[in-house]
Amino acid sequence: MSFTIAPASPRTDAVRALVHSALDELTLRYGDHGDAESVTWEELIPPTGVFLVARHHGELAGGVAVRTISDPALGIGEVKRLCVRPDLRGRGLARQLMHAVEAWAAAHNFREIYLETGERQPEAIALYRSLDYIAVTHFPEGVPNYPEGFKFFKSL
Repeated sequence: MSFTIAPASPRTDAVRALVHSALDELTLRYGDHGDAESVTWEELIPPTGVFLVARHHGELAGGVAVRTISDPALGIGEVKRLCVRPDLRGRGLARQLMHAVEAWAAAHNFREIYLETGERQPEAIALYRSLDYIAVTHFPEGVPNYPEGFKFFKSL
């Protein structure tokens, strides 16, 4: 199955639909988790961040974001809002999105990236481990995160 993946403005309806879909999924799994405000639209505008949108035959298929965390000169980012449309899961799109966001981050001088997921997302945990993310106990100093979340790190 072929997908196209490209940056999109966080102000577009497509990006907002994907973000709301990701948040709906988190709400189904965790209840009212309050994660809606953990990233702002402005953080997803290059060069400090990006939202990548995947399409299949022109239709929204999924997306992923990365944003700068900490001092931008340090080149540290965080992956946010990885989501794939339920009817397209199991076809490798999440892996393609992660490779694309890592490539974008590396091309924009990110040296390392973090991400966080939870125990009710075993498929995400398996994906990140298969992509050589290393489990860590902490995010960089001063970066908000969930104490109970599973944190991962990758050097680019």
